[in-house]
Amino acid sequence: MTVSATLAANEATAARRAAGQEVLALGFGEAGIPVHPMLSRYLGRAAGTASYGPVAGIGPAREAAAGYWTRRGVPTDAAQVLLGPGSKPLLFALLHAVGGDVVLPSPAWVSYAAQAELLGRDPLRVPVPRGEGGVPDAEAMDAAVREARAAGRDPRVVVVTLPDNPTGRLASERSVKALCEAARELDLIVVADEIYRDLVFKEGAFPSPAAWAPERTVTTTSLSKNYALGGWRVGAARFPDSPLGAALRESVRGIASELWSSTPMPMQHAAAYAWSDPEVLVDRVAASRRLHGSVATAVAGAFARAGCAVEAPQGGFYVWPDFGPVREALARRRGVATSADLARALLDEFGVVVLPGTAFGDDPASLTIRVAVPGIYGESDAERLAALVAPDPVAMPWIAEALAGLEEKLAAFVAA
Repeated sequence: MTVSATLAANEATAARRAAGQEVLALGFGEAGIPVHPMLSRYLGRAAGTASYGPVAGIGPAREAAAGYWTRRGVPTDAAQVLLGPGSKPLLFALLHAVGGDVVLPSPAWVSYAAQAELLGRDPLRVPVPRGEGGVPDAEAMDAAVREARAAGRDPRVVVVTLPDNPTGRLASERSVKALCEAARELDLIVVADEIYRDLVFKEGAFPSPAAWAPERTVTTTSLSKNYALGGWRVGAARFPDSPLGAALRESVRGIASELWSSTPMPMQHAAAYAWSDPEVLVDRVAASRRLHGSVATAVAGAFARAGCAVEAPQGGFYVWPDFGPVREALARRRGVATSADLARALLDEFGVVVLPGTAFGDDPASLTIRVAVPGIYGESDAERLAALVAPDPVAMPWIAEALAGLEEKLAAFVAA
């Protein structure tokens, strides 16, 4: 097992900067926004809380998480919630508890497949509906699962991401409903990673699988994306209000007791405040959405003008360009034949750090990359905070300069 591609990209960026090399860091999926002072205050107040807590999490934090989901149209009781040190350990414990093989959308976040492999399972990858992301095509999943079972395999769980990492797309309600119907027919548990839910750019109904498959959907979230608290490591899982959900939660609680004992106590107190949706933090998330949406849309436009095929991002802070339309020019001038070649050439020749589509399970021959846009927000907390509160973030001088530089690099890169 190698280091996660996203974390490796972050370390490579730091190493290049330390060596004095030019770098445009568009590889690591970190929100890149300063911590809100109120969150720091709550964390500081609880810094002296050093005892172990309940495995499932302290009552106030679980109640706050339950309220968070309830206010978003998914009625939840605190007894359905289990906390963990980030959503990654929760996802791993879930896959372990469910057992069997894992169905993933293609492409999908790097850690889903890696976690399945750590458990000794080869994931089943199913393409997403055309123009969408994060959810396997229901008909293709049905065929793949039935074929796998006929061959002696045991698919039991499907993982979806709403909105998606790496594509930045939000699956349609139609696709999510079809996925839920297929999961029920195939008796698959649905794990819905909704870590980017609060960062959907346009208002409207959110297609959570818990709405259409409530008896079999486990939903996860954390504070790492909406509040940019990746290093604080606190997440939550919501289990179904059903016998299956109760049994699965208890199994995950048992696994948690052996893996992490309890979620760090100071973080739980900060999370209890954040998940209660105080107005000051609701405003911060709204500003974050504006910043992410503005810059992601501008970055997508830069890649489109360079000749790439790219769907408009709908949430999170990612763009998923496909260099397929300029494949011949890249092959002739730069010897690019795979997405790994593409990412390497952008780094070596232009100092642009991105991740190849293969890291997310895409076909190696597809010239796709994932671009994480927060690397454009600024070099200092002062610049990033100014961008956050700006009514038009892309007009900020350093962001405008970075976008112009990216466009210039891309034009040079694809020139025949």
